Amino acid sequence: MTEPDVQDAIASVSVDPAIFDRWPDYKLLTILASGLDLRSESAKAVAEGRLAAAEEAVRAKGVTDWTTEPHVAAWMEAYKAFGAKPKRTSPSVLALLKRVNGGLPRIDPATDAYNAISIAHALPIGGEDFAAYAGAPRLTIATGEEPFDTTDSGEPVIDHPAPGEVIWRDDTHVTCRRWNWRQGIRTRIVPETTTALFLLEALGTMPDADLEAAGQELAASLRAMFPETAIATRTIRA
Repeated sequence: MTEPDVQDAIASVSVDPAIFDRWPDYKLLTILASGLDLRSESAKAVAEGRLAAAEEAVRAKGVTDWTTEPHVAAWMEAYKAFGAKPKRTSPSVLALLKRVNGGLPRIDPATDAYNAISIAHALPIGGEDFAAYAGAPRLTIATGEEPFDTTDSGEPVIDHPAPGEVIWRDDTHVTCRRWNWRQGIRTRIVPETTTALFLLEALGTMPDADLEAAGQELAASLRAMFPETAIATRTIRA
C-alpha cells in the first residue's frame, strides 16, 4: 500500500457508539503500516534492542503489583464492568508486565516493537494482519453468537464470547475477545504479514499526550525497522 492507500484503509476502523456510552473516556489510536518484512534480520535486531531496553526500564521501577498502576487499574475496572474477571483473564498489558522479570517471548519484529511500547507506557496494544480481515475492524459489544477461532489443547476450536462482552470483530468472526485479552488465530501477525494494524487503547487515566507519545514511538520503531513503510495514524474518541 502507498501512503494514500493506508490513509484510506485506516478510515475503515470503527468503534460502536455503545462503547462510548459506557466508557466515554475511551480513546483509540490506530496505526496502519504497510511494506513490512518480518523476516528481516536488521528489523529483528532493532526490535530486540528496543524490547530489551523497555524490559530493563520496567524492571528498574521495582513494581511488585502492577494492578495498582492507575492505567492498569482502570482497565481492570473496565473488565469487571462487562463481566470479566481481570485477575483470571487479564488485560493484555497486565499479562505482559507480569512476565517482564522473566523476559518476554520474542515473536517477530512488529510484535516485539509494540510489546516494548506497551510495557513502557502501561498501555494495551494489539497488532493484527490487516490483509486477513473479512471486512472492517470494529470494536463492539457481543451478542454471544459471534464465532471466535482459537485453540484448546493445541487443537483448533470455535469459541464464543459472553453476551455483553467487549470484542473486536470483522464481518465474520471475533478477532479479539474481552477487549484486548486474546486474539483470534486468523488475523494474527505472522511471518508473511506485510500490512499490519496496531490498536493502542487508553482509558481516561491516560492523558492524550501520553497516548500520542506512545503512537509516535511505535511509528518511529516501524520506520527504523522498515524504511520503505507507508504509515497512517488515526485517533478515535467519543
